[in-house]
Amino acid sequence: MAECAPPRDVSELDAIRAAGKPVVMRGLVSDWPAVKAAGDGDEAIVRYILESGVARPVRAIAAAPTEGGRFFYNAQMTGFNFMQGQGRLDAFLADLLTEREKARPHAMAVQAEAIGELLPGFHRENRLPLLPGVDPHIWIGNRIRVAPHFDIKENIACCVAGRRRFTLFPPGQTANLYPGPLELTPAGTPVSMVDLADPDLTAHPRFAEAWSHAEEATLEPGDAIYIPYCWWHGVESLEAVSILANYWWNDGQAQGNGSPYDALLHAIMAYRHLPQDQRKVWRGMLDYYVFEESGDPAAHLPEHAKGVLGPPGPDLFARIRSIIRSALG
Repeated sequence: MAECAPPRDVSELDAIRAAGKPVVMRGLVSDWPAVKAAGDGDEAIVRYILESGVARPVRAIAAAPTEGGRFFYNAQMTGFNFMQGQGRLDAFLADLLTEREKARPHAMAVQAEAIGELLPGFHRENRLPLLPGVDPHIWIGNRIRVAPHFDIKENIACCVAGRRRFTLFPPGQTANLYPGPLELTPAGTPVSMVDLADPDLTAHPRFAEAWSHAEEATLEPGDAIYIPYCWWHGVESLEAVSILANYWWNDGQAQGNGSPYDALLHAIMAYRHLPQDQRKVWRGMLDYYVFEESGDPAAHLPEHAKGVLGPPGPDLFARIRSIIRSALG
């Protein structure tokens, strides 16, 4: 995977983003007090987190030692192989330290908690000036594996404690990653059914092609990685105490824009089960109206007649939502 020096300002970050490829930024957050505390050992970073002030309970997940640290589906794919609960962060961290001593520990994780809400002191002392308006999230756990998935956002993930291995695939490899169910997913969007640690090429033969496009990197504390929009990424935490802070954001979307993921579900309902010849017609319609392969589909219309094809904005999107609600009943 490509690496670069930490960007010094927004213009240098924009240059990284424009390339549309993942990039490791070594030492981007090495000056964070939390990273320095982690350098003093597991107990030191736990103490730093607790002393920074914990504002509320946390949600956590845990899987049995037999799962080998992999958060995934159960064997029947009727649910997941982990339990969920809520409790005090200090109790979770105490359990995390206790599990270090076991040859076969439980897999444990606190995932995607908003740092500003949960750890106000941590939030004040550990900032990313490149993204001043983006609220960060924290991930705390032990040696766990998260299946490849994609986020409908851009992402900068900053390693605070423990090493993490990232394996990334471009969006064009979706078919070769064998996505799981859309409506039952441990990550919000579909996860790959392929186990990166032990891929079954009999069940998933196309994964060999995906692997030829994979990009992999291991982050040390203080390092960060930029993950472009909708790139698949699997994450493996390599230490008994592992902490990461990440920043999700979306640029370039008009205010009030609908969810592309929701539209995908609607498209499945509307198009997937049509006869093949009709699906071909609607693919052409989408190319014309949505993806604008022939240019602006409303360019030949006067402004007052453009309707839902007019300039984006909250009023337009509200009007479209009203039409969709009426159509769906």
